[in-house]
Amino acid sequence: MREASVGFQCPECVAEGRRSVRPARTAFGGGAAGRHGYVTKTLIAINLLVMLASIASDRGGDAAAGGTGFGGLLGGGTPLTEWGAVLGRAVFLDGTIGGIAEGQWYRLVTAMFLHYGVLHLLLNMWALWVLGRSLEAVLGPLRFAALYLIAGFGGNVAAYVFSAPNQMTAGASTAIFGLFAATFVIMRRLGRDTSAILPILVINLIFTFAVPQISIAGHLGGLVFGALMALVLAYAPRAHRTLVQASGSALIMVALLGLALIRTAALLA
Repeated sequence: MREASVGFQCPECVAEGRRSVRPARTAFGGGAAGRHGYVTKTLIAINLLVMLASIASDRGGDAAAGGTGFGGLLGGGTPLTEWGAVLGRAVFLDGTIGGIAEGQWYRLVTAMFLHYGVLHLLLNMWALWVLGRSLEAVLGPLRFAALYLIAGFGGNVAAYVFSAPNQMTAGASTAIFGLFAATFVIMRRLGRDTSAILPILVINLIFTFAVPQISIAGHLGGLVFGALMALVLAYAPRAHRTLVQASGSALIMVALLGLALIRTAALLA
């Protein structure tokens, strides 16, 4: 027997009671563990580790700073960014041909974890820290991870489709713009005031179009597919919420892969 606040309980009764209690869920069906921000922290850690690996791969170069962006504050390319950035199809200095159209599909994923310099990394990680923890707490870890990855993947597909085939792009900003859009959608769904997020979103869009060497297609693609994913997560009917959310996510991924295949066929034609 186990001592309780009033009297005693048998172990079997306690175990049965625990099984009958439903775990706490968020408003959109996610797990309550999201309030700890584990996914957000893990994503930041991965980006930091990849940045260190990128700097280490560029012996004597300008991986950390000294590139051309922001008046030289952004870093330059490294062997790692050359390997993993979004690249349609191009001829390298050694005469080899590479790019997504040549079968390097991993670039559509790896590009969202690579950055051109420490400043580029810090700007994106600050935004991820601010937006990510709030969204993860509302959506739960799994749904937030799906939102982040699909927004980042969608932005990279957009960069692949709409950028010059020999132009390299990388950065977590595709996913970050998706988080901006998702924050707006989620706040509207919860009936909260969105006046605070709109000016920040507009400023970032102005920044996207005004600053040279920023992937406009990547940012807008992340924004669009982040918004679509947020709509799926936020407006799925409660009765079949998980099924609708999973199906909607799968449909978005199928659409993105279809766009990538069309672009690949055009580049190889």
